[in-house]
Amino acid sequence: MEGASGPYNPRTAEEVFKDFRGRRSGLINALTTDVDKFYHQCDPEKENLCLYGFPNESWEVTLPAEEVPPELPEPALGINFARDGMEEKDWLALVAVHSDAWLLSVAFYFGARFGFDKESRRRLFNMINNLPTIYEVVTGSAKKQTKEKTSNGSSKSSKPSLKKRPPSATRPSRAPGGAEDSGAEDEEREEDEDEHGSTTCGACGESYGSDEFWICCDICERWFHGKCVRITPARAEHIKQYKCPACSNKRNRAG
Repeated sequence: MEGASGPYNPRTAEEVFKDFRGRRSGLINALTTDVDKFYHQCDPEKENLCLYGFPNESWEVTLPAEEVPPELPEPALGINFARDGMEEKDWLALVAVHSDAWLLSVAFYFGARFGFDKESRRRLFNMINNLPTIYEVVTGSAKKQTKEKTSNGSSKSSKPSLKKRPPSATRPSRAPGGAEDSGAEDEEREEDEDEHGSTTCGACGESYGSDEFWICCDICERWFHGKCVRITPARAEHIKQYKCPACSNKRNRAG
């Protein structure tokens, strides 16, 4: 199952990590930004279905591969059968856990197939381990860990900026004067970047970047890259209460 792009065989730790990140982004999209579409495709009346993530950051809910054994490890089978027997958030968390396990199995399948040595395997695992798991992104525990880490080391908020404002807009402007003012500003900027560096996007799971526009959901209080939820700074200025795609979809289904 490699989608329209055809088979893809990464041969270095960096190439495998790129493959991992693409598949991971697709799975996170299915369980957050595209959750309503994903929910409806997992009809319990259908046969055993699997959730696949692809290197091009797309996803698909479909039947497992017909060939035995398959070319790549297969995702968890029958995720659709549990959909109506669990609370939605618990079901999504369960799918997220199985998706994390599948991503690791695919990554280390490539490592074994192409004979990665000890150092290559360590490098690959370290790159993977620096990203929040899909489960952490979907359940919001990555954000909780960030808050706890910040509260233990600092009294400042863990949020990268004011709601619906670019991070750069919250930084103090340069004081008109000498080197002391400039140095104080640089120090404060460094503290701000250190403090928020571990904040992650609720859609793609990537870390906070000081040159990117972010927006916070007023319902679940998770932060998102504007580009991940298709919100521009100009549009954000006119939004009184922002609801991320997941919270909007939950509200529609409840109604």
